[in-house]
Amino acid sequence: MVSLRYYSVMPQGKDFWSRRSFVAASLPAVSYARMAGVNDRINIGIIGCGRRNLLKEVLQFQKETNAAITAVCDTWNQQREAAVEAVKQASGAAPKAFVHYQDLLALRDVDAVVIGTPDHQHCTQLIAAAKAGKDAYVEKPLAMDMKELIAAVDTVKKHNRLVQMGTQIRSYPHSLSARQFVQAGGLGKMLKIEQSRNSYRPYWHGYGDRKIAEKDVDWKAFLMHRKYRPFSSQQYGGWYGFREFSRGPHSNLMVHFIDLVHFVTGASAPKRVVTLGGSYRWKDSYTAPDSVETILEYPEGFLVRYNTTFGSSANNLFKFIGTRGVIDARVWNWKQNWVLSDEGSAEPDKVKTGEKLPDVDSTPHMKNWLECLRSRKQPIAPIEAGYSHSVAVIMADEAYIRGKRMVYNPAKRSIAEG
Repeated sequence: MVSLRYYSVMPQGKDFWSRRSFVAASLPAVSYARMAGVNDRINIGIIGCGRRNLLKEVLQFQKETNAAITAVCDTWNQQREAAVEAVKQASGAAPKAFVHYQDLLALRDVDAVVIGTPDHQHCTQLIAAAKAGKDAYVEKPLAMDMKELIAAVDTVKKHNRLVQMGTQIRSYPHSLSARQFVQAGGLGKMLKIEQSRNSYRPYWHGYGDRKIAEKDVDWKAFLMHRKYRPFSSQQYGGWYGFREFSRGPHSNLMVHFIDLVHFVTGASAPKRVVTLGGSYRWKDSYTAPDSVETILEYPEGFLVRYNTTFGSSANNLFKFIGTRGVIDARVWNWKQNWVLSDEGSAEPDKVKTGEKLPDVDSTPHMKNWLECLRSRKQPIAPIEAGYSHSVAVIMADEAYIRGKRMVYNPAKRSIAEG
């Protein structure tokens, strides 16, 4: 078997440090010199405790990687208290708990942070973490606009921080195997990659239906740099469905798909993108569309098609289509390999229908990051992967909002209508 354990990919107005002038600004960057011995523990802080799987994954691998969650932070007391209890039960010691991420970042003994907050907070918190000398695991998408994206990437590189993006599906064995197969020419010339990801209800409904009391949260801290508005339990819990806090299906569903497109093919960003969409089924107070259809053109010479429809779960698919055949990538789980098909190919060396992609060694996504914190090797989804998927997400959603084709200029790191 081929080991792909550490696989690299190709290539605010106001001060971010507003709270108490951010006391950590004066602290030196963590050099990891204190981790001279393999027995020295890596201390992890959790910023945003609502995505419980992230916390559970750190706890799952903390013993074998000699790491520990020593601090947690969340603007909702229910999630914060639940995280404290989970860590206490797993480790025997309660972590320090904070409402504001700046207070957690001020801790000298925290080496790295897991950022699992709403989309609009990611870049601000990553920039602050990098300046405080912390490495980071950051939930996808990395950014909601090009300005904050560039600022985050440049700050991480300036401070030489190690970042893993939370696009964990690239760590699945089938993703690694597909990358190896495609880049070795197994599908021939790549022509088109498409995904249709549908469900009856928008995923944000379940989150927004929760009853959250204003007294239990820090609403202003949640809003961060967004314009103030009266507290809304629906917006706090179901932020996925509101344009101020997320780019809807593009930033929470398409992002996984497009990250795999980049990982498997080696492409880095689309050159042109168009999107149609709207809210056709769910006429409610959410502002994200319930249906989108996006086409992305890549400079490597292939098209990518993505669509989501909330209103029916029919017609889910995911295919890599090349001149030698197709990879059926519909099933996303750790154990099941993707299947080849000669559908549509007339090539003499077309793939064999029904053959599965070969097994490869892989490492769970969170474990990969924890190991890289010590080895200082680049993780499987580094900051460059976050830049690439964010460019695609921003272009796709801007094309929908503006009703225009969006064009990317890699030299200027900019997007524009064209």
